[in-house]
Amino acid sequence: MDEFLQIYEKYITRPGADKLLEWLRRSDFFVAPASTRFHLAKPGGLVEHSVHVYRRLRRLYISELKNGEMPSQDEEEKIAVVGLLHDICKVNFYGLQKRNRKNEAGVWEQYDAYFVEDSLPYGHGEKSTYIVSSFMKLSREEALAIRWHMGFSDDNFRAGGYSVGNAFEKFPLAVITHMADLEATYLDEVEGSK
Repeated sequence: MDEFLQIYEKYITRPGADKLLEWLRRSDFFVAPASTRFHLAKPGGLVEHSVHVYRRLRRLYISELKNGEMPSQDEEEKIAVVGLLHDICKVNFYGLQKRNRKNEAGVWEQYDAYFVEDSLPYGHGEKSTYIVSSFMKLSREEALAIRWHMGFSDDNFRAGGYSVGNAFEKFPLAVITHMADLEATYLDEVEGSK
């Protein structure tokens, strides 16, 4: 949580950023899991994932889009907005319930399990874009990077849509945001990945 706040407060300074941060503080963002049972399915997993994606995105931005040069202040803000807020759609999204399973001894036991409780069924990337945009203005590049961070696993593409490919062709930030999300998820977070 501390690292997220340090990055956010240092780089995200546009009008409305303070209101969005206030909303995040009142929500479950800092205690929510990143998923129900896959990567960082634990309290605080969402904020941890957001920081991982930010770090990976910044590294990719410097190596792939800046040829090793450091980003400008405006670019630092863009990287922070996209990296830290790409999964804001998961705020107030998960519930916790008791489930039953057999333990190693074959005895039934109860355990806590996350489940999806979507009160705003607006999609994934599009929902994140919608929420952020309701507090502060996004550039077209930022909006499309957040919208398409799921890449070719997005429901739109799986249903036959071509928009993700078109966005990737026009906006390299969208490509590296997807890459950063994959790297964070599968290299930093999935158990047994290190």
